[in-house]
Amino acid sequence: MDDIDRKILAELQQDGRLTVTELSERIGLSLSPCQRRLRALEKAGVISGYRAIIDPATIGLNFSAIVFATLREGSSKNIQSFEHALADIPEITRAERLFGDPDYMLHVVTRDLKAFQILYDRYLLTLPCVLRLSSTLVMKSILEDRPLPL
Repeated sequence: MDDIDRKILAELQQDGRLTVTELSERIGLSLSPCQRRLRALEKAGVISGYRAIIDPATIGLNFSAIVFATLREGSSKNIQSFEHALADIPEITRAERLFGDPDYMLHVVTRDLKAFQILYDRYLLTLPCVLRLSSTLVMKSILEDRPLPL
């Protein structure tokens, strides 16, 4: 990873829809070497994909919460079971395993408080191996999908 690779990554973090031609012009590299470097970054897993970033409020997802989960027992089987079950709940947009207590931090989006309450009661409380859940409501998002510091 050199300065040119970092420039490629910085540009793509700002605009993932750049064509290779536009990208090569922005970083000051001819088309073929730029394309080779881009493919190498993708093949190495440095670039893991491209996606659209959607404003949740524009599609009716106006409610955001963070749910902390503590498992009954931290066995490998319980961890695997819990983590596997998270994939079945699309309202969980991000899940992170933590050191210490609690064990997990789940970022959840729903239409409103009522939808969150239903999700919490029907799905989150029934996740395998859960000892305790606690949640906090997000008042305001300050930084989201921020580019990585290169």
